[in-house]
Amino acid sequence: MGGSRIAFLGLGNMGLPMARNLVAAENSVVGYDVGEAAQAAAVAAGLEVAATAAEAVAKADAVVTMLPAGDAVSQAYCGEGGVLASASPAALLIDSSTIDVATSRQVHAAAAAAGFAMVDAPVSGGVAAAAAGTLTFMVGGETAALQRAEPLLHAMGMTVVHAGPAGNGQAAKICNNLMLGIQMVSVCEAFLLARRLGLEDQALFDIASKASGQCWSLTSYCPVPGPVPGSPANRDYRPGFAAAMMLKDLRLSQGAAAEAGLATPLGAHAAALYEAYCTADGGAADFSGIIRWLDRNT
Repeated sequence: MGGSRIAFLGLGNMGLPMARNLVAAENSVVGYDVGEAAQAAAVAAGLEVAATAAEAVAKADAVVTMLPAGDAVSQAYCGEGGVLASASPAALLIDSSTIDVATSRQVHAAAAAAGFAMVDAPVSGGVAAAAAGTLTFMVGGETAALQRAEPLLHAMGMTVVHAGPAGNGQAAKICNNLMLGIQMVSVCEAFLLARRLGLEDQALFDIASKASGQCWSLTSYCPVPGPVPGSPANRDYRPGFAAAMMLKDLRLSQGAAAEAGLATPLGAHAAALYEAYCTADGGAADFSGIIRWLDRNT
């Protein structure tokens, strides 16, 4: 889909590198963000920035949103001067925010009623993957809309998986990060226990990474310095994927579980631990930095 005119709403830590990858794929991108700092960063990166969201989307072939919460997504699409009121109904809508499933499906329904094709396409991979163009997209929506979206998604990511109908991309993201949050806590606890038992970090990594304890939180994102050079543990836990974002996703998982009538006790405990960590340390450090909080408080 190179050569398309794309509006990109939300130019934060994830949105800006995603927008730049669309430019690199020879698309014309007009961005918008409510934050002045984000606007300035986008301009400094060479991106065209509109004065309003309505201006950004007015002539777009596609609109991509990367926003922080369900309320922001609903307002961006359905509010006064929003996407549905300002874009051409021929424009493809792609929401890559991570939000609750109910809001995602409500926005999908409003878009369909207004004549738009839309997909929800939250991502996995964090800031590094956004910059490298190696994100994984979990996509909910009609097959025809996905087929239109795929060239743009592949310009920003490596893997695109159709999770099913509207909102299922969000469901997949919430379930994935429920596993991730629990697994990271378990990996951190194992390293802390190993240290107290006299086992070196590298030795535990060498064994567990080839044994039944193997998981992404260990082998790709190890929470201790040394074994995985690219992990945030080797740069003082600069994110990466901020702890506050992990807490947001775990809260989404618990809200979804409550609505589904399902108990997720490990998820609930992981959410409580990340809430305590974020309260104590502010939530700006990488989510793997919870190992330092656990070391101080267990």
